[in-house]
Amino acid sequence: MGEYSKALLSDERSLEIKKIAVPQNHPELAASYNNIGMVYDKMGEYSKALSLYERSLEIRKIAFPPNHPDLAV
Repeated sequence: MGEYSKALLSDERSLEIKKIAVPQNHPELAASYNNIGMVYDKMGEYSKALSLYERSLEIRKIAFPPNHPDLAV
């Protein structure tokens, strides 16, 4: 438990692959940004986490209709 640096490395690698494989506003990218944000959140780096959560939400707002469950508050 608590191996955040390994999780961060893995999630960042995944994001880089997805950036090549899918369009720039694909929901898979939103999921990756959210995952990285969660790691930073657990590490106590809240400003980094917030920035990534916001990027994830921006993508989801483009990718999904307004009533989609991924946009629920």
